[in-house]
Amino acid sequence: MSTFAVQRNLQGITMEQLGAAQQAAIQASQAASAQGTPVTYIRSNFYPADQHCTCIFEGPNREAIEEVNRSASLPFEKVEEVLDLPSPHLGISEQRDH
Repeated sequence: MSTFAVQRNLQGITMEQLGAAQQAAIQASQAASAQGTPVTYIRSNFYPADQHCTCIFEGPNREAIEEVNRSASLPFEKVEEVLDLPSPHLGISEQRDH
């Protein structure tokens, strides 16, 4: 599995809408996995000053991540493979929690 960053411009989004978008990403990932395409939503970082968001997913390829986001009706500007570099000071279970 590879790690992917999904970049979004979410101008004017409310915190309630942001939470709903996160739930949609989680549910779409679970649905894709149930249908045989393993995709996992990992986390999101929202940048309030410029209303941008980066969501991290694990999956087999870029196309699977794009399809999950389309099925969740979530807009995105770019999807790219990234390297996840967790802190060497955190244990494995702590890395997944952050």
